[in-house]
Amino acid sequence: MKEVQLKPISGYLILFLCLVLAAGIPYGVYLQMPLIVVCCTIPLFLILSGFFYINPNESRVLTLFGKYVGSVRDNGFYWANPFYGKKKISLRARNFESERVKVNDKRGNPILISVITVWRVKETFKAAFEVDNYEAFVKLQSDAAVRNLAGAYSYDNFEDHHEITLRSGMDEINHALEGALAERLEMAGIEVLEARIGYLAYAEEIASAMLKRQQAEAIVAARHKIVEGAVSMVEMALADLSSKKIIEFDDDKKATMVSNLMVVLCSDKDVTPVVNTGSLYQ
Repeated sequence: MKEVQLKPISGYLILFLCLVLAAGIPYGVYLQMPLIVVCCTIPLFLILSGFFYINPNESRVLTLFGKYVGSVRDNGFYWANPFYGKKKISLRARNFESERVKVNDKRGNPILISVITVWRVKETFKAAFEVDNYEAFVKLQSDAAVRNLAGAYSYDNFEDHHEITLRSGMDEINHALEGALAERLEMAGIEVLEARIGYLAYAEEIASAMLKRQQAEAIVAARHKIVEGAVSMVEMALADLSSKKIIEFDDDKKATMVSNLMVVLCSDKDVTPVVNTGSLYQ
């Protein structure tokens, strides 16, 4: 069954009728006619219970003795059957941040992760009757979705840099999370406006080891760039010295020159120069 939108009677018209009935009570007392008093009092109390109002981005789900009648979404002052049950459901967008849960990623590493979800009720019938409590349903399904997401991706990948991971592929991960939540919450009439990872980190027991691994990877990458640049600089220096005929190099001199330049260029500490006043071989 789908949502049925209703347009109830304006409350102001029925309010005028209530004023007429309210005026009839003292009039019946004045005339000493109890029948008029009863005929005005009983309908008045019944009619008063049928008034309700709706604020912007709110709705009322109307039921009659367990049967769904319809939903009212337009804000305003209304009157409906006094016997209607009127359940209030907010249509405003809401934020929900899940608790940080410890799960294993695709590689089995324990991580801490939480998700932030922006959602709102799209179909009031499903939200009211398809699930027991749609707010609790959003929380539980968000927790389940983030657990499944964490198990489908690695936190990070040190070998294959093209693999989508939780840390590097945020746009793809958030899109996948939003799709998974939208599919889970559709049965409750919930529309997912946005879903993204709010917190992501290694669990405490492996955080220190993974930090060292990341630092080692950074050091290796930096050394690779340093050596690559140093080789280019040595090659350029030898070529310039030879082309300008500043010094003639044999194989031994080239080896010594390359060794000295590589030490100077690749060292992570200041190099202490040694002044050679003799020949190159002393």
